[in-house]
Amino acid sequence: MSKPPEAADPRRHIPRTDALLALPAVSEARKRLGDTAVREVVRDAQEAARRGVIPPNDVERRVVEALTAHRVSSARPVLNATGVVVHTNLGRAPLSAAALEAVVAASGYVDVELDLHTGQRSKRGAATRAALWQACPAAGDALMVNNGAAALVLATTALAAGRAVVISRGEMIEIGAGFRLTELIASTGARLHEVGTTNRTHLRDYAEAVAGDDVGAILKVHPSNFRVEGFTSETSLTELRDLGRAHDVPVIADIGSGLLQPDPLLPDEPDATTALTAGADLVIASGDKLLGGPQAGLLLGDAALVQRLAKHPLARAVRADKLALAAMEATVGGPRPPVHEYLHADADRLRVRAESLGAATGFPVVEHDGRVGGGGAPGVPLPGWAVRLPVGAAQRLRLGDPAVLPRVHESACLVDLRCIPEADDARVLAAIKQALADQ
Repeated sequence: MSKPPEAADPRRHIPRTDALLALPAVSEARKRLGDTAVREVVRDAQEAARRGVIPPNDVERRVVEALTAHRVSSARPVLNATGVVVHTNLGRAPLSAAALEAVVAASGYVDVELDLHTGQRSKRGAATRAALWQACPAAGDALMVNNGAAALVLATTALAAGRAVVISRGEMIEIGAGFRLTELIASTGARLHEVGTTNRTHLRDYAEAVAGDDVGAILKVHPSNFRVEGFTSETSLTELRDLGRAHDVPVIADIGSGLLQPDPLLPDEPDATTALTAGADLVIASGDKLLGGPQAGLLLGDAALVQRLAKHPLARAVRADKLALAAMEATVGGPRPPVHEYLHADADRLRVRAESLGAATGFPVVEHDGRVGGGGAPGVPLPGWAVRLPVGAAQRLRLGDPAVLPRVHESACLVDLRCIPEADDARVLAAIKQALADQ
């Protein structure tokens, strides 16, 4: 049997690269995605046609559809239906609209280290430091670095490298991904001087350490991701303040989650204002947890001490970038961020929304306690409601468009609307219907 003439080969009708790149939709996509990404999509469609997966006359449509769906980043937006407010796997705190606007404004050339009045170089992030001080007047000054671990490393390096850091054995905690605060401290060249026991540490334990060792700092850490109950005892910041001042040793309080002021909803969660008033010379906190801002480590406290840290060479290595500085300024100086709104969501309104979703899908609504998350307020329930779907819907929701992350619990898929803006309820409903239709 003779081969068909070359002219009959359908692959000859595959559109040329230059013709595809000249399409208006492709030209627009090149501005958004860049030439490399667009050419890769074009090559993939052409190759699919060469293999016979799609007909040649389908190449143009495949290219346009693929570029329309193509994202500039691999990070995929997710609707958080778990009821966990500060969800570490979802990037912790979602930024407020004000913070997003500030990030966009700061993405170009900005006066991050420039005084426009004089034309001279200025201090980096001065406006953000001022906004933090205004939000926490108990602090003499403020410094922002790139995360909470960096804040702890900077403080112990600047104050205690080659010296001892006194810490209670009950506060030697491990944070996410296996990182241990004690290992972070040791990496700075400081020595750990452990005192007390897991459940009880007294003032005399700290006093003996300070009197018998070359101590650079006393560190008190809030065990934010666990609780010790029963026969327990700890030393207050006020007691440590008096001890530290008597020996000229600064007292550092690592409060973790980042509250700047007390929150009645979380009475056992420490805040920077209370810690400073009680006697801490320096408070360390995260910016992307209960504060609701970008990833950041905050150092708040005695002005001379904060300036000492700001001038240390390591401060350059851990400094925050202009986008984070702008987002933090907008977070503490603007309207309440989403984290606060989700924490304080009205349970009755959550029930109404959940019942509406349940009625539209035909599935029951059950009581469901949300959680603070991010190592904050362990065990504190946030009363709410969830739609109870078959457990098989969970994966289809995660892989759908939009991606919805539910909570899988007791062989059920629970959809909690606490951390979803009410304007997105219709999107959640559409996602559920699609997930159920695909089963």
